[in-house]
Amino acid sequence: MRFKFTVATVALAVCLPIQAYAQDAAKGETVFKKCQICHDVGPTAKVKVGPILNDVIGRQAGTLPGFAYSPAMKEAGEKGMTWTDENLSKYMENPRDFVPKNKMAFVGLKKENQPPEVPR
Repeated sequence: MRFKFTVATVALAVCLPIQAYAQDAAKGETVFKKCQICHDVGPTAKVKVGPILNDVIGRQAGTLPGFAYSPAMKEAGEKGMTWTDENLSKYMENPRDFVPKNKMAFVGLKKENQPPEVPR
């Protein structure tokens, strides 16, 4: 269940004003497939192009060991940014605007194409 919760939450989004959590985990998992190209979750998760997203809510930005974050993301964390539902939603909407000069290539989840079950 924790895995589905994490997947639905991350499917932001990309991934989260904001619904706190996905209302339908299955739909959240479907949207999260876009994220799985670069991110991994679950007990056997590994760093890929992006960091592992297990327990991302509450984590200080730019601090997961083993991932080479951009200077911009490290600086955001050093300035106190912690991943909450709200700022994860904003980040997933437009990563480049939320943390300028971060290295995430994803353009963001567009609200008009996003099912209401996905946090935004």
